[in-house]
Amino acid sequence: MRRRILILGVLIVPVMALVVAAVAGGNGKALFSEARLIIEFNATDQDIGVQLFLDGEPWKKLKVFTPNGQKLLDIHTKGSFKELGLTELFFESHEPELADLTLEEFLALFPEGEYEIEGKLVDGHKIEGTAIVTHAIPDGPVLVSPQEGSVQDPGNTVVEWEPVADPPGSQIVEYQVIVERVDVSPKRVFSVHVPASINSVTVPPEFLESGIVYFFEVLAIEEGRNQTLSSSSFSTAP
Repeated sequence: MRRRILILGVLIVPVMALVVAAVAGGNGKALFSEARLIIEFNATDQDIGVQLFLDGEPWKKLKVFTPNGQKLLDIHTKGSFKELGLTELFFESHEPELADLTLEEFLALFPEGEYEIEGKLVDGHKIEGTAIVTHAIPDGPVLVSPQEGSVQDPGNTVVEWEPVADPPGSQIVEYQVIVERVDVSPKRVFSVHVPASINSVTVPPEFLESGIVYFFEVLAIEEGRNQTLSSSSFSTAP
């Protein structure tokens, strides 16, 4: 399962893929500098969920609506958060397995179209944005190396995968490679984004240590920012 972040004191209901940019609208209202809510499919574990990243001027209230006007997200800050406001916000939803909720059922919960975002800044002014939701989901990358459970040279470990075909109506724009050591706290993470023309990444030898088990993921990311990951693990030679 993917990593999760717990946010206290807010009401959160999942939405889908959205991207917003700019800082001021023609109607005088502020716009979010970035608001992204994407679908993430785990091809290895066969589960699916959503992630949200939001950035903008300090706000204290936030709502997100579907194309038919249904409210999906409602955040009201309290106490110190209400006074200071929020700028960056990130969360992940629960990730049900496809055995419990099929892909078709998941997508039916969130129709494609424009999702309106409305908020109120700490100073009382409004902030807004519009997001276009799509159902373009990439296939999971086929991992070539390291093979599951293999022993790697910490001075020469290469993560390689087969290129992923463009999903219908979209295209693969980049890949992300994540390598994690989870037996320490906080866990140690190497993460890098590469263009769609690249299908291998050398893990820096400065990151790897001898005799350690590492977990890694390769994510295929399409132009709407929906992403699909495949995961595996390897160990380094003593």
